[in-house]
Amino acid sequence: MRALVQPEDGVAPLLSGIMGAKKSVEIAIFRFDHRGIETALERAVSRGVSVHALITYANRGGEKKLRETEARLLAAGVSVARTADDLARYHNKLMIVDRRALYLMAFNCTHLDISHSRSFGLVTEDSRIVEEAVKLFEADTTRQPYAPGWDDFIVSPANARTRLSDFINAARKQLLIYDGKLTDSNIISLLQDRAKAGIEVKVIGQLGRRAAGIEAVKLSELRLHAQAIIRDGAQVFLGSQSLRRSELDARREAGLITGDSKVVKRLLDTFEADWSSSLAAKEQPAEKREAPAYLSALKEAVKCVVKEAVAEAGDLPPAPKEVKAVVKEAVKEAVQEAVDNSPQSEK
Repeated sequence: MRALVQPEDGVAPLLSGIMGAKKSVEIAIFRFDHRGIETALERAVSRGVSVHALITYANRGGEKKLRETEARLLAAGVSVARTADDLARYHNKLMIVDRRALYLMAFNCTHLDISHSRSFGLVTEDSRIVEEAVKLFEADTTRQPYAPGWDDFIVSPANARTRLSDFINAARKQLLIYDGKLTDSNIISLLQDRAKAGIEVKVIGQLGRRAAGIEAVKLSELRLHAQAIIRDGAQVFLGSQSLRRSELDARREAGLITGDSKVVKRLLDTFEADWSSSLAAKEQPAEKREAPAYLSALKEAVKCVVKEAVAEAGDLPPAPKEVKAVVKEAVKEAVQEAVDNSPQSEK
């Protein structure tokens, strides 16, 4: 098993997995705009690999893009299924190669998540885990109920609240948490109880207002798109679900608990580095603080997308005024979507 840490690892591990597929690739999609991954899937089809995409029925602000993605993949020979609409969201991100290797991710297959955000993933060939992921993929593809079969494979809403509550309660020394939307009152109460019992609790991200007694900082150098808990320096939970009510109880999310020493060490090292830099930034006088990290990430993402769109079109570059108008409208839509998706908007 190995950890994926973004943006350091980039898209290469996913491309390598797809290019190495001999029989099948099964991928769950919530948001998707990475042309490199799409091209790799298309080439896999041309090699005779069976590629099956399960695409969420909706995401806030992006349904048109989802249907366009469906159309492109279908035209390339990919088998496409759409999730049911019985849950608030189908938000899990996973890819299964040859039913032998599982790529379980907190990040979407987008440039912003992979290249400009702190996020995580896991790659494993453990047959128990892969089989459970296949079972989940098949259940959601055929719109059948999913029944958890392995305790450490964490699926919302099936077993996530119970298993993550147990995971937190079992802490004896320390809980280090990445979470941009930690607002569930029951989980916050558990964390406060652990803190009162002398357990060190640190959060990189955003906490609900009633989280007194828990030390938290905002990530200073990157956009945060990660959900992970490191317990006692010995076990890790990593998945697509934040610790908020909707993602525990009303949406399809998937994660994993593991004690793999290499995975734990890499996430622990990353947390300690992020905590130190974020704490230092927090303590700086307001006038000396840099602009929020997401602004620089947004700038780089826009530049990347514009260059890629022009290259893909193969036409002469459009006039600057035309580009400005299109980018302005796209950013306006993205900002509105971000506001709609904020924890405050979903309380």
